[in-house]
Amino acid sequence: MKSARHGRPYNRLVPESPHRPALFLDRDGVLNEDRGYVSRWEDFRWVPGARESVAAFNRAGWLVFVVTNQSGIGRGYYSEAEVHALHRRMDADLAEAGARIDTYYLAPQHPQAKVEAYRHPDPPLRKPNPGMILQALAEWPVDRDRSLLIGDKPSDLEAALRAGIRAALFKGGDLYRFLEAEDLLPR
Repeated sequence: MKSARHGRPYNRLVPESPHRPALFLDRDGVLNEDRGYVSRWEDFRWVPGARESVAAFNRAGWLVFVVTNQSGIGRGYYSEAEVHALHRRMDADLAEAGARIDTYYLAPQHPQAKVEAYRHPDPPLRKPNPGMILQALAEWPVDRDRSLLIGDKPSDLEAALRAGIRAALFKGGDLYRFLEAEDLLPR
């Protein structure tokens, strides 16, 4: 489906509604175990509490976005099509848990990318740059002041800071319990 305003495909319709808070999630290490360049469903393992966390934010009316550096594409380890296929499998699994991701943003560029099309000295989309977050803010009705990013690396937190979004560092374990302990679950 294409948005008439932006002419770009979306996973979901953007409702005509007031601005809503958004949950920005890094993928590897936050939603799934970081096993190094995960691109296939066979290698994917959910972090405990990840699906329940997404569902909790969905129920509260938040938008939920994945913002993920995917230098494995630029390095030639796998293709964008393979990452999109993985994200479709994630969507199907999330739906079974009553959860959904509104859109996935990925940054395949890297300064040392083997694939020329993805080589860039300072990729604006790649965290710690805020490009993916800024893109979501431009394309969706996001309330920046109430939004939150959860990441597992300092570069995730820096990207959020540079985009004007509050952030929290997830160091592993159960994501839902972490959000609960940090009083970050929506009310």
